[in-house]
Amino acid sequence: MAQISVIINGRSYSVSCGDGEEQRIEQLAAYVDSKIAGLKGSLGNLGDQRLLVLAALVISDELWEARETAGQPVVDQVSETRAAAIENLAGRIEALAGHLESH
Repeated sequence: MAQISVIINGRSYSVSCGDGEEQRIEQLAAYVDSKIAGLKGSLGNLGDQRLLVLAALVISDELWEARETAGQPVVDQVSETRAAAIENLAGRIEALAGHLESH
C-alpha cells in the first residue's frame, strides 16, 4: 500500500492508496482542489468544512448528470430514509473536516 500527500485548499493530507494508484489520487485531489478554488472565487472563503461539503455536492451533481447523460437510471426522488442518511453523512463530513482543521 502506497502513502502519498495531496494538497487541497492549501492543506496537506496524507492518503493511503493501492500501489500504482498514486497518480490517479493526485489527479482526483487536484480536481477537488479546483472545485474548492472555484467555490471560493464565487462565494468567498466559507471555511474548510463548508467548502468541502459544497465541493462534494458539486462533484456529486456532475456525476449524477453524467449518469443521466449516459442513460443510466437515476432515482427522481430521494426517499426520506436516503435523505436522512445523506444529512447524517454531511454531518459526519463536517465533523471530520473540523477534526482535520484542529490538527
